[in-house]
Amino acid sequence: MKKITISADLEVYDAEAELPQEVQDLMNKAMEAREKSYSPYSKFRVGAALLLENGEIVTGSNQENASYPAGLCAERTAIFYAGAKYPGVKIDTLVITARSENHKVEIPTPPCGSCRQAIAEYEVRQKEPIEIYFMGEKGKVVKANSISDLLPLIFDNSYL
Repeated sequence: MKKITISADLEVYDAEAELPQEVQDLMNKAMEAREKSYSPYSKFRVGAALLLENGEIVTGSNQENASYPAGLCAERTAIFYAGAKYPGVKIDTLVITARSENHKVEIPTPPCGSCRQAIAEYEVRQKEPIEIYFMGEKGKVVKANSISDLLPLIFDNSYL
């Protein structure tokens, strides 16, 4: 048996104001999208914004359904729309923000497992990392340089 250690280097900003201006602007778009969330069941609003290599910004919000598996997270809403509207255009940056109608979300909220897998698919396909910034409603922001920092053992088409 051999033991391996997997680690990731993440950057943590104390507040949104510490981010580069372009990322702050993108986060503001994600906050606007968050408020368009349809989340009557969880009361958990999530917004995402993507900066594409062509300068376009695509946003998404979580969309719930009474049949829970039929809903879609903000990250995948934005990513799938970008893939449909701008096929072949690379995603440079993804930002995510979340808030609850039940309590303050002051800790950075990363993408769920399904979203991590979707991000991995696009990152592998474009052969370039996607910077990912995530936060709660306010407070600290975490930056990952690639989805591999959040999902180090990705499943991709090389296994098929």
